[in-house]
Amino acid sequence: MIVITTPTGDIGRQVVDRLLDAGEAVRVITRDPSRLPKRVRASAEIVQGSHGDADTIAKALEGADRMFWLVPPPGFRDAGDAGHYYLDFTRHAAQEAAKRDVRMVGVTSLGRGYPDRAGLLSAALAMDEVIEAGGVPYRALALPFFMENLLRQARGIKEHATITMANAADRPLLTVATQDVADAAAALLLDTSWSGQARVPLVGPDNLTPDAMADTVSQTLRRTVRYHQVPLADFRAAMVRRGASPALARDMADMVQAQNEGIYDAETRDAGSTATGFRRWCQDILGPAVRT
Repeated sequence: MIVITTPTGDIGRQVVDRLLDAGEAVRVITRDPSRLPKRVRASAEIVQGSHGDADTIAKALEGADRMFWLVPPPGFRDAGDAGHYYLDFTRHAAQEAAKRDVRMVGVTSLGRGYPDRAGLLSAALAMDEVIEAGGVPYRALALPFFMENLLRQARGIKEHATITMANAADRPLLTVATQDVADAAAALLLDTSWSGQARVPLVGPDNLTPDAMADTVSQTLRRTVRYHQVPLADFRAAMVRRGASPALARDMADMVQAQNEGIYDAETRDAGSTATGFRRWCQDILGPAVRT
């Protein structure tokens, strides 16, 4: 039995589809079963609740031998310190998985070894240490910036021909597509031969700056799209104005600062890359979203 967390999220839903396609027995944890696709409701076992809750995770792991682990983003308005949030959410799952010898495949950040504060990324890296300390067999999918983050820019691209972020315009920003993360996660969950603990960096084949990303988007849409870099202080203040808690705004700003300072280069990784390049992703995903 394979337990899947965040089965309605960008990555989790794709992992569920791949495992059901492979004929695996799947159990999903969700707060709201009505959000699950009809196929999942018909084919998977459902445990209702939060996978950060001790009783829920214990119930979900009963009789299971594998688990896909992903901590959902903290709440926009009521988020406290990201480090506490990640550790509190993960602690029960790590204990239950170790007790039951459940192998875990988890989503985390690339950048182990980065010496400074990195907000949400530091929290994810600390989460890995909690899981590893229990001795559970673990594969940590270490990821950079998601290409799908740019889907939030679809309206700005369509209406103003602009991509707006706080990331440095002229600094390469490593990226990965969620479909490649789901492919890697499903492959590890289906492979029953591995043991021990290891990190699995997943990075797309490009090494583009945000300026270069905007050029690629321009070529895809056949119209000029510019990149606009906002100061970190303005980025943080804008988050608070939109209703984010001060703690979350701080952690998000610290994350971008770390990206601007090269956190993703802090961790050694193989020369190989994932399959989806940024241009292809723009053609397949971003372009249709902007044109809708």
